[in-house]
Amino acid sequence: MGFITKYKKILLILAFLGLVVLLGYLLWRFFFQNPITSNPDNPEGGNIGGLELAGEGTGNFSSTTGNGRLDASGNVIKTEPNQNQPSTGAPTGSEASDLAVGGLTKTKEITKDRALDPIMASDGQLRFYNDADGKFYKLDANGDLVTLSDKVFHQVQNVTWSTQGDKAILEYPDGSKITYDFNTQKQVTLPKHWEDFSFSPDGASISAKSMGDDVENRYLIVSNADGSRASSLSAIGNNADDVYPIWSPNNQAAAMYTRGLDFNRQEVFFVGLNGENFKSTVINGRGFEPQWSDTGDKLLYSVYSSDTNMNPNLWIVNAQGDNIGQNRTNIGLNTWASKCTFATNDEIYCAVPNNLPQGAGLFPELADKTQDNLYKIDLKTGVKKLIAVPEGVTNVSSIMVADGQNQLYFTDKTSGRIYEIKLK
Repeated sequence: MGFITKYKKILLILAFLGLVVLLGYLLWRFFFQNPITSNPDNPEGGNIGGLELAGEGTGNFSSTTGNGRLDASGNVIKTEPNQNQPSTGAPTGSEASDLAVGGLTKTKEITKDRALDPIMASDGQLRFYNDADGKFYKLDANGDLVTLSDKVFHQVQNVTWSTQGDKAILEYPDGSKITYDFNTQKQVTLPKHWEDFSFSPDGASISAKSMGDDVENRYLIVSNADGSRASSLSAIGNNADDVYPIWSPNNQAAAMYTRGLDFNRQEVFFVGLNGENFKSTVINGRGFEPQWSDTGDKLLYSVYSSDTNMNPNLWIVNAQGDNIGQNRTNIGLNTWASKCTFATNDEIYCAVPNNLPQGAGLFPELADKTQDNLYKIDLKTGVKKLIAVPEGVTNVSSIMVADGQNQLYFTDKTSGRIYEIKLK
């Protein structure tokens, strides 16, 4: 006890210095560490992405602070956040319209059961997994539900579709994964330690994270859709959360990754297949949630920051070739990119929460009970138009638009059912 009493002040000082060092390391680890490294040993067939070049963070990028975008001369063009976004609920005492004309709008129930991970395939037909009977369905031109296969897939937890809707990767609660080809009716088992899948534009290949038990055995990979001929793009170590295997429609990039710059900014890098040293771009926020445009020349994304009360904010930026990072624009709507869809390369539809509690970007479950209104955004003019307030209290988890923009489909987060709204 005499020793502790005698050196009490010194021990307290040492403890304080140790705490400072620990906090400094945590700040560096979460905000400034380069999230992805090259793979010199190349155990899986070659570092074909060349990430050691992009990882240096020296790529040319355009950035703005606050709201706005850069024009061709580098000048900031201001935009106003939340323009036209209502703060009140659906109008009361009004009759629901058959068509989406900006007010209360009738909805038609398409499915009676929970539909898992629906998509609008490139052929213009809606596809989904029915959680009740374990089968896959499509909505044909006559509006009838038709099975894609007679095979029953029990307890599918997650579905990743090819753009064409003819292949899908199915994930199960026990970690098992398979690729199923609806044309050939054949399935192939994938390694359990692969996760976060994305198909190439032609559906022939996939990108994914290979998550070995050892942190030094984790890689961003590409392979054939059946899992064969797997190759490493780069080692990802313990930074898997900052890596996004999302294949671009123009085949330019098989994935993206982010690196923290400060509390409110990150840098986004694009991972090619042939050692390209693409430009990077800066995003104003965290919680990066990206979605490619139809042709892959633009990237729609949502992020949250202290500037937005930690709520998601929607942005668009050029993301192809020498134009990467240009025309970065704050769309001015507080919603997630996953609640949006491209109808054309220059038009998007989004489900926008009527009112978001502060911190919903950090804790999305805070918005589970909010009602979503439907917007159409013209990316050329920047015009945002409220097109519909869906009848009933609706929280949208995904949204799809048919070819010709005659119908809009969305899934209700609570029931999991798919609903239709007539646009024309």
